[in-house]
Amino acid sequence: MKTIEVVAAIIRQEDMIFITQRGYGDFKDKWEFPGGKIEAGEKAEDALKREIREELATEIEVDRFVCTVEYDYPAFHLTMHCYLCHVLSGELRLLEHEAARWVPIDDKLSEIDWLPADLQIIAFLKGIA
Repeated sequence: MKTIEVVAAIIRQEDMIFITQRGYGDFKDKWEFPGGKIEAGEKAEDALKREIREELATEIEVDRFVCTVEYDYPAFHLTMHCYLCHVLSGELRLLEHEAARWVPIDDKLSEIDWLPADLQIIAFLKGIA
């Protein structure tokens, strides 16, 4: 099975986190943490900053590593490195996603229609609320 290695930004502002909605593919309309693929020779933190710049026209600061999620989708294995981040500059403008929103870190996070791999991050988020 093919493995895809990606990074995800948990962008936090006080007790809120920023999430995006996919506008394409098998998982269209599911919610996720923004990010993307790590290019060959690229450090994970640098990939995350680049992806957020490309997808959201925003500069972020990577605060700390949170976890690595391993998940088997039907067509590939996903390795997703997740980082807690905050906005340095920019307005989080959607360039690739269908929608986005700030949501509170609370018990209702599990009610969101997440991509399966992203759902695994929710337990961590409830611990930082």
